[in-house]
Amino acid sequence: MRKLIESTFMTTNGVIDSPQDWSGPYWDDEHSAYSQALMENIEAQVLGRVTYEGFAEAWSQRGGDPFTDNFNAMPKYVASRTLTEMTWNARLLEGDAAEAVKRLKQEDGGDLIKYGTGEFSKTLLEHKLVDEYHFWIFPVLASGAKLFDNLAVEITHLELLGTTTFKSGIVVHKLAPKA
Repeated sequence: MRKLIESTFMTTNGVIDSPQDWSGPYWDDEHSAYSQALMENIEAQVLGRVTYEGFAEAWSQRGGDPFTDNFNAMPKYVASRTLTEMTWNARLLEGDAAEAVKRLKQEDGGDLIKYGTGEFSKTLLEHKLVDEYHFWIFPVLASGAKLFDNLAVEITHLELLGTTTFKSGIVVHKLAPKA
């Protein structure tokens, strides 16, 4: 059975809005190495509509290095109630999004990764479909939507699987829901 891994950038005060505006100065060799290692067993991406639209616009214009070429080429599964057409090697999750992800996890193959956090993340959390979280905490303070802002989330205890600290000040907490 495949794992679903969620990878989310956030500021020290929990803001997840517009990471393209505040994360750039911290993208260095350590950041790249961690990102590449995280993608080693990943076969496909699972994305919410907002993340998909932002990523498709930004990433489809890039290429020429192994990480980016792999990132662009891998299949993407998108949860959306409004999109009807897809680009960037993506297709819509059919029917109930949680059930569709559950089916994807039961297929043979490499793991799945989900970027970004929002309403779709709450759905996955409620249905206990996320196997591992990678919360990237950047040494930045900002205004904006916070992690699980305005979403009623049941208490979910997480087990710390590891912490990685970069010289830039980024700290990645790798966590899994406790059984």
